[in-house]
Amino acid sequence: MSSGLWDFLNLLRCFSFPRLLNYLKVFVSFYWSKWTGKASIWGDPISISIEPTTACNLGCPECPSGLKQFTRPEGNLKEGFLTDVFAQLKSSLFYATFYFQGEPFIHPQFLDLIQEAKKRKLYTATSTNAHFLNDVQAKKTVESGLDRLIISIDGTTQETYEKYRVNGKLDKVIEGTKNIIRWKKELKSRTPYIIFQFLVVSHNEHQTEEVKQLGKELGVDEVKFKTAQLYDYENGNALMPKNEKFSRYKLGSNGKYQIKNPLDNQCWRMWQGCVLTWDGLVVPCCFDKDAKHQMGDLKIESFNDVWNSEGYNRFRSAILKSRSEIDICTNCTEGTKVWEDV
Repeated sequence: MSSGLWDFLNLLRCFSFPRLLNYLKVFVSFYWSKWTGKASIWGDPISISIEPTTACNLGCPECPSGLKQFTRPEGNLKEGFLTDVFAQLKSSLFYATFYFQGEPFIHPQFLDLIQEAKKRKLYTATSTNAHFLNDVQAKKTVESGLDRLIISIDGTTQETYEKYRVNGKLDKVIEGTKNIIRWKKELKSRTPYIIFQFLVVSHNEHQTEEVKQLGKELGVDEVKFKTAQLYDYENGNALMPKNEKFSRYKLGSNGKYQIKNPLDNQCWRMWQGCVLTWDGLVVPCCFDKDAKHQMGDLKIESFNDVWNSEGYNRFRSAILKSRSEIDICTNCTEGTKVWEDV
């Protein structure tokens, strides 16, 4: 059985009858809302993204965490916070992504958070720059039961890699990857499913074939290419790749660059899940990096009250009416990602 098929079956194992029923309710309410033009939500989230920390060891030029440009407070998710959240969503949630801003492995109890989710039979995923995956941490990562590990590798040479992953070391990424793969073999574990994620920009686009070969040599399960989100793109940007296939922008008839995504007045993400910041705020999407659109605060409200609130439904309705007028939507990748398997 291929690793990709096994990963899919592993995800299906996280479904129960109540979770499947909830999925169908959410799915139907999404299409009902599209048809009527009025937001209705008939179920609870099927997935959530959780922010373990805002701290990061790198200084990537298009990342607010790396640039230290947050206007919101910085910190780590408090121990025990997820217990209540998971309890409220036990009959609906089946997928938990432990990543928003920051490097997750900086959180001192990060793998405890993973184990807490695994106790509730959730499929777990995270994204990392792999600099903290030493031998001990790699072993603990495999033992935690983490299902999916996305490793950012944006260059096949140090010179190329550090142009975007400022302060990063490619040899640490490769070492961390080897450690995880070795411990998977040692512990006879099929998890985590390992993805090399290659953010394609102008200075590394010539290395797309090389990273596929590197992935094969190391034994990762998949290589994905991701388009880069650029904050200043209308007049062009030095990071834009020449190959339009790997760019989320195109040159318009007015001489300005624009996003390829047509920004249809719909968004499945607004019905299927949300993001929880380290300090308990609920925001609608991972594109709201500075948590400007706060739907609620779980320190003082229940998740159910936030999810079904009038304010949240107003936001969903605004998406259905005119998505292009919502700031966090105007640079959205939906429909503009490209990927290739190893």
